[in-house]
Amino acid sequence: MSLFKRKRDTETTCACGENCNTEITSVKVLGSGCKSCHQLYENTKEAVKQMGLNVEVEYVTDMEKVMQYGAMSMPVLVVNDKVVSVGKVLKLKEIINVLC
Repeated sequence: MSLFKRKRDTETTCACGENCNTEITSVKVLGSGCKSCHQLYENTKEAVKQMGLNVEVEYVTDMEKVMQYGAMSMPVLVVNDKVVSVGKVLKLKEIINVLC
């Protein structure tokens, strides 16, 4: 393992923070409605579909609600009310890894 991790390697973690056996009950994409935020939303919906999860992906653009999560840049991926990615449009594979 390298002593110098790239910043983006530490921005994305599993929803449970460990080996994931946690049931996913909610998935949200927070954003301003920009192209990047919308792309993360579409990628997340596709990942949920491919994984066969029975959960609806919510797209939150209300800035008061977005600010409650404390994220300083968008888009934001939230799983089970825990912020798991900030400021990055995750690819389909990355989202599937986050969702375990």
